[in-house]
Amino acid sequence: MDRPNIPLNALRAFEAAARHLTLSKAAVELCVTQAALSQHIRNLEERLGVALFRRVPRGLVLTEEGAALAPVLTTALDRIGDTLDRFSEGRYHEALHLGVVGTFATGWLIPRLAGFERAHPEVDLRIFANNNRVSIPGEGLDLAIRFGDGSWPGLEASKIMEAPLTPMCSPAIARELHSPAELGRQRLLRSYRAAEWERWFAGLGLLCPALRGPMLDSSVALADMASQGHGIALLPRALFCERVSSGHLVQPFAHAVDAGSYWLTRVPSRPETAGMRSFREWLQASMRASEC
Repeated sequence: MDRPNIPLNALRAFEAAARHLTLSKAAVELCVTQAALSQHIRNLEERLGVALFRRVPRGLVLTEEGAALAPVLTTALDRIGDTLDRFSEGRYHEALHLGVVGTFATGWLIPRLAGFERAHPEVDLRIFANNNRVSIPGEGLDLAIRFGDGSWPGLEASKIMEAPLTPMCSPAIARELHSPAELGRQRLLRSYRAAEWERWFAGLGLLCPALRGPMLDSSVALADMASQGHGIALLPRALFCERVSSGHLVQPFAHAVDAGSYWLTRVPSRPETAGMRSFREWLQASMRASEC
């Protein structure tokens, strides 16, 4: 069955009228006369062979057929508009929605974003920080950087950074430490993840001292406290290379405990776009360049 050849102006006229449910407001939006708008809608109704509106004293009411067509048109026209908006300066700009666990976003990604923007001005990167609990399809994301063991059902995961935890502190505290056993005389800062200090001490055959004080849910906050001399934190050194290089944080002992890694994840059933590939390749190259 042949589909009716319908002018775009007729579809735009109906969509605007369906949103406003008055011809006058729809005509103002489209910068046409009310008579011209009515003609476009009549033309559409004739080509489809159905009535799309019922006229009532206060305006318009969608018929069953009109109610079925209106949301489809609104979605389609919005998508066309969004796509056209991405063309500027003679190139197409792709919006890339990225979910990132907060510690990685503030500790590694954000300080390096300018490099990605310079290398890929065609990608409009939109970042959504989270606490490592994220649904890529449910939140409309293209990619997500997560922390864990790389096993998430229904997702493809590529390891981007190993993040073993090691004690880190201010230079002043580091000068007081000569062996791991002396950590028991210092304030050991805690994260919300259980048993990290216990595992670190166990790896050296030592008992973990009693842990007291506040518990923080961010490695960045732990690093801030440690660099200010408020205690010793178990941190992934890879996320704080700049603080180590600047002398704000010191790693007094080499021993580290594996608590997980950072992974770039995506839904495998969705084809990789040019923007997704550009970000993945830039991320991998930046990781190699920033190893410390």
